[in-house]
Amino acid sequence: MVEETAERGAVKEPPAREKWANKAEFLFSMAGEIIGLGNIWRFPYLCFKNGGGVFLIPYFVFLLFCGIPVFFLETALGQYTSEGVITAWRKICPMFEGVGVASLVIVIYLNIYYIVVLAWAIFYLINSFRSPLPWSTCGNWWNTDSCYGRISISNNPNASNWSFLFTNTSDDYFEIGNYTNFTDVMFKSPEEEFYIHRVLRMTDDMTLGNVNWDLALCLLLAWILCYFCIWKGIKSTGKVVYFTATFPYLMLIILFFRGVTLPGAAEGLQYYLFPDMTRIFDPNVWRDAGTQVFFSYALCQGVLTSLGSYNKYNNNCYRDCYSLCCLNSGTSMFAGLVVFSVLGFMAHDLGLSVNEVAASGPGLVFIVYPKALSLLPGSTFWAVLFFLMILLLGLDTQFVCVESLATAITDMFPYKLRRPGRREILVLVIAVVCFLLGLPLVTEGGIVLFTLIDNFGVSGITLLFIASLETIAIAWVYGVDRFFYNIQDMIGYQPFPVLKYCWLFFTPLICVLTILGDLSNTESFVVYGYVASTWTDILKALLIFTPLVCIPAFIFISLCRNPKNMTTPSSDLRQAWAHKPVLTLCKRVIKAPQMSNTKETK
Repeated sequence: MVEETAERGAVKEPPAREKWANKAEFLFSMAGEIIGLGNIWRFPYLCFKNGGGVFLIPYFVFLLFCGIPVFFLETALGQYTSEGVITAWRKICPMFEGVGVASLVIVIYLNIYYIVVLAWAIFYLINSFRSPLPWSTCGNWWNTDSCYGRISISNNPNASNWSFLFTNTSDDYFEIGNYTNFTDVMFKSPEEEFYIHRVLRMTDDMTLGNVNWDLALCLLLAWILCYFCIWKGIKSTGKVVYFTATFPYLMLIILFFRGVTLPGAAEGLQYYLFPDMTRIFDPNVWRDAGTQVFFSYALCQGVLTSLGSYNKYNNNCYRDCYSLCCLNSGTSMFAGLVVFSVLGFMAHDLGLSVNEVAASGPGLVFIVYPKALSLLPGSTFWAVLFFLMILLLGLDTQFVCVESLATAITDMFPYKLRRPGRREILVLVIAVVCFLLGLPLVTEGGIVLFTLIDNFGVSGITLLFIASLETIAIAWVYGVDRFFYNIQDMIGYQPFPVLKYCWLFFTPLICVLTILGDLSNTESFVVYGYVASTWTDILKALLIFTPLVCIPAFIFISLCRNPKNMTTPSSDLRQAWAHKPVLTLCKRVIKAPQMSNTKETK
């Protein structure tokens, strides 16, 4: 009885947190998260749209003064606190716990909508094994009288000059639906009709309508794959990313060498890279560069903090972050070579200019690129290769987002959720709930919901606002000098001093200016001809303000709970130089050290 009483009275520590088995698991997981579909379908098109090589100037300005500083800040925050995104901000600066909650809302958006792209990829991958490719011909049950097709002679088995490496095309072979007056008909390619009428099955009025059950089954399969990749925690995640993060590079290299050997590839690459210096002063170019950096680097989503939290305390996250940033931007530019070499061939084959066939977003992956693949000899092989690459690129991004959500929830309730078997149940609950919430996105009008979340839920104003608050909280409230000392304690030296001034001035200023640029954008929301209605405007506002309202809400909660310690970091955090000022500027002490609630552990 005495022993039982003593056990009940003792304060037990929560079960120990897992750590990466080695640095490679961390690097591959980070690479899998930040290198995804945005590198394939967004960056190349933005570069082409915004003046070719000129776009790289604002892109690297945003990368150096916003992207890398915020990327490193979030990763170092996770490694220093060894906590998920909510509890990390609770420990570092209690009044800004809402920043972590806002990031968690963003990652919930991602978990619901991003996996729908994987469902589309699985659907296309399954259909890629059919010959001829179902999206390359008219005359199917989903085609309309407006469908037209044009087939490369390389796909004609009777062609005498068929070649696997070199493609010859016929200028006069057309496959057209039943109509007589060409001038009265608006033509649609079979690839476009396959995507709209077979995959999405969009309704004319864009109402949600019925669930497309074949897509729902593909969505279920995507969630099953995702679940078994991470259900055992980072022990399983760290092993899966060895394959999912590297195999797409092999396929990109194969597609690159195939693309540059095609006729017309040089013209496509010229459109992609040739600089148009007149666009350098266009504010839209700078706005696109900023949003691309924030989106492609997974900033303000809580994912970087979660992955960094599994590092050992003395891991050199500073060097890792710079290496990952170089890899991410390099992959984006290389992917542009792959995409535009094939688009150049497609334009050459169809007798069009490259700007007439170029597209961004799902249209590039599921309409334009399938069209280009159907013109190649051995089109089935290239289609399987391409959509397998798309699936793997999206899969590791998806399951790392789920891992981030599970980490944040587990760290909020460590005594209950770190017990054996609880992890598997938690991930299963997340998967089931997100699958059910994702079903409206695979209905007949689900593309409207998908586009709304993509445009207003996980990019734009929300991310920029969170990023500006993150840098302000660390630099001005917690103290940028104190954070530099924390980093020095972890890696053995202080980062490059420019980072300090980025967090203090440049990053929040650039974020605010970009927000103002976004607010000045008056373009209406249109999806395949459907103009936004009242319900889409309401949903757009909810998507933007739901995460943002968490920030003032938790400031108010912190004010009610403990107004005297709203900015005081947790005493659990290691402070190697607690006696030094937490913020200095031009050798003047702006904020004195806070030694009362910290333990100096040098």
